[in-house]
Amino acid sequence: MWLFICTEILLFGGLFLLYSMYRYKHPQAFHAASLELNRFDGTLNTAILISSSLTVALAIHFLRQDRRRQAMGFLALTLLAGAAFLVVKGFEWAEKFRHGLFPNSLVLLARDKGQILYFGLYFMMTGLHALHVLIGLGVLSAVLILINRSRVTAGRPVLLENSGLYWHLVDIIWIFLFPLFYLIT
Repeated sequence: MWLFICTEILLFGGLFLLYSMYRYKHPQAFHAASLELNRFDGTLNTAILISSSLTVALAIHFLRQDRRRQAMGFLALTLLAGAAFLVVKGFEWAEKFRHGLFPNSLVLLARDKGQILYFGLYFMMTGLHALHVLIGLGVLSAVLILINRSRVTAGRPVLLENSGLYWHLVDIIWIFLFPLFYLIT
């Protein structure tokens, strides 16, 4: 699991480096484009994901104590938080599409090259992150079913622990994406 997490860090690390290079080349355009994002939505999603890190950690804690019902409850809360994150991101993306601020749109192509790059990176990086959230939701849902069937137990918690590690990775990646796109102007 740790090797997989390292490869994910390399993937997103490369994208963060790419973002940094383009931001260095086009600081005014990146600033102007960043003002088009909804900081409330980004902040809300940050709070949702940070809370979901707590709930998955509590699920692991309660499973280790052989308190299966509580573990399942906190895992369900994690799933709800992940789904809420995707809903907020969906509304945010829909707003960008309504305004024509998506890759290869005529509205965006009429803008400065730096803004085109900014929104290209925004959609690519937040889209890749959303895909990771979706995968995490699938894995955590499967683990919830396995806990319910007593296949993941206090004596065999590794699947939940590894799934929790992956979920924490997803949260940490967002903690880097949030300031890059929403706060650093």
